[in-house]
Amino acid sequence: MYSTNLIGFILAVVSSAFIGSSFIIKKKGLKKASASGPRASDRLMVIAGVGGYGYLLEPLWWVGMVTMIVGEIANFVAYVYAPAVLVTPLGALSIIVSAVLAHFLLKEKLQKMGILGCLLCIVGSTMIVLHAPEEKTINSVTEIWGLAIQPAFLLYTASVVAVALVLILYCGPNYGQTNIMVYIGICSIIGSLTVMSVKAIGIAIKLTIEGQNQAKYFQTWIFATVSVTCIITQLNYLNMALDTFNTSVVSPIYYAMFTSFTILASVIMFKDYSGQSVSSIASELCGFITVLSGTAVLHSTREPDTPLITDLYTPLSPKVSWYIQGNGEVWKQKDEDGSNPGFITVRQDYFK
Repeated sequence: MYSTNLIGFILAVVSSAFIGSSFIIKKKGLKKASASGPRASDRLMVIAGVGGYGYLLEPLWWVGMVTMIVGEIANFVAYVYAPAVLVTPLGALSIIVSAVLAHFLLKEKLQKMGILGCLLCIVGSTMIVLHAPEEKTINSVTEIWGLAIQPAFLLYTASVVAVALVLILYCGPNYGQTNIMVYIGICSIIGSLTVMSVKAIGIAIKLTIEGQNQAKYFQTWIFATVSVTCIITQLNYLNMALDTFNTSVVSPIYYAMFTSFTILASVIMFKDYSGQSVSSIASELCGFITVLSGTAVLHSTREPDTPLITDLYTPLSPKVSWYIQGNGEVWKQKDEDGSNPGFITVRQDYFK
């Protein structure tokens, strides 16, 4: 038990370092791309089905993607050797990496309370590692398939798909620019299915390498299809969240939601806590709560980016200037753009 969990722990730490760095690199790439083209989260461009993906031409963004892929590969292998309730919470370490790098590279200042939040994440992660459950032995992908088609997990999957569709089709176009929970919510709930399918693929690959060919089972290809679909969806909406809101806000909230949903999915599907003592379960939950507290402290010490107003239907923010032409036509413009000498400016600081 301890040897496999140790391998999973080491891989999870390496993964966190790479993933935490990728947040910062991709953010810098997105900033460079947005300076010369539409933002990834531009509502009008996304709704029209054009533009908004200029970051794909930015080399720095691809460096961030490669860094994230390396981290995800390490994370992928970690799930093969350790249970999700151990590997997923260790993602808190990526928040620390992201916060520290954001302080130096993005000038998003890390305050003293932010340092306390990082320490809480470390303490909580340590508690989780010390009380992590044993990884159960699985002998074939069909065994995992049996776990996936349990009524409880099928109900969970159906709920995730329904909520994701509502967020993508309705909430995203209408509230994605002003509510950070929309994009992150999509990433998080879809991410829980990603982890379950990725774990299944990882176990299938491991068994195949050991001489038990799992490619002959159709279930393996179903898990692979689900993994690819979920990963693409996650990356798309994570890019939108990073491009719209402050990195130090996106990272902890994404971690908290993603971890919570993943642990819930893992408990339902793999029954990770089955056979554990009450004290071990309580200790691990306390560790998880400590980590969540650390992310909350980090969140409270940071100021979110001001969402960009992209269309006339976005609610008015404070400090809006109205410009009245000589013919009486009224135009609206953000205050920081400055006043046009040919206009009469009427300023109202707070609109309800």
